[in-house]
Amino acid sequence: MSHAVTAKRPNSLQGGQLPKWAPLAIAAGSLAVSVGLCLATGIESKIQWGLIAAILYIVGTYVISARVENRRQAKDRIATSLVWVAFLLAVVPLASLIWATVARGIKVLDGYFLSHSMGVVGNSEPGGGVYAAIIGTLEQVGIATLIAAPIGVLTAIYLVEYGRGALARAVTFFVDVMTGIPSIVAGLFILSILLAFNLNFSGFAGALALTILMLPIVVRSTEEMLKLVPNELREASLALGVPKWRTILKVVLPTAIGGITTGIMLAVARIAGETAPVLLVVFGNPFINNNPFEGPQASLPLYIYQQYSLSAGSDAGIDRAWAAALTLILFVMILNLAARALARWKAPKTGR
Repeated sequence: MSHAVTAKRPNSLQGGQLPKWAPLAIAAGSLAVSVGLCLATGIESKIQWGLIAAILYIVGTYVISARVENRRQAKDRIATSLVWVAFLLAVVPLASLIWATVARGIKVLDGYFLSHSMGVVGNSEPGGGVYAAIIGTLEQVGIATLIAAPIGVLTAIYLVEYGRGALARAVTFFVDVMTGIPSIVAGLFILSILLAFNLNFSGFAGALALTILMLPIVVRSTEEMLKLVPNELREASLALGVPKWRTILKVVLPTAIGGITTGIMLAVARIAGETAPVLLVVFGNPFINNNPFEGPQASLPLYIYQQYSLSAGSDAGIDRAWAAALTLILFVMILNLAARALARWKAPKTGR
């Protein structure tokens, strides 16, 4: 028996392969060409330099990949390039904001600044600190979290595990409406209550306004995390005769605790920087007030606003505003790190 020898047909999907360093080389070349073109044409904006470099990178990646590899691989690489360009466009403003805040705020951010309040120091005079604002922010955000987090989590549990019929639809509708409420409207609502019952400005009033803003975020994020828990876990627990409330407490919540905690921290970060409701119902106080239930109180967002707007353009007031902004960023970052550590500690252990 003779065997016919057939020629191996080339695979049209295979071809040359660009080295791993090719994207970096193309990016460097695109940036160099962009800088050269901009300098030659008199374009001084760094943003335009970056946009031209991004366009050159995408076009160059497609052309080089199509010639060396094939058109199919070139389309894949151009899609990857678009993702990277979009990522950089999102990161650059954030990095620029953080860099500007650190560079401007580090000038006066020290132990004295963190341990003293404004007291009798004028907004345009050097000295003073942010201690009273830190105390006010911690108390107001803490009270708002103590109110909004349990109510929001329990509401989400009801909507996911028990919610049926008109009541569940009504709750979902009002949560959606509350999600779009402007912060100043929440402050005006609490202010109207203060005026109606002849109550005084206080940190607690500000905490109630922040609670209105925080509650729908907690409900929505917790609801989505609970929906991600596989139904097989619930069914296995119920099949063993475990009551539903205990299944939720011992199976569903521990499984979703990481996402729930992250959602609560996102809500905390959302309300920690709110100025409008605090300005309306807390009113601000240059002196230390440790009692959130009596008298006006300071807060970091309001402190930043007052230092920038009332300092008459003085360098001392503007530097204090930047330092307070850096303090607020560090405050939110520490809260997020602590929440992630707690969520990892409380998350169910997995193993083979």
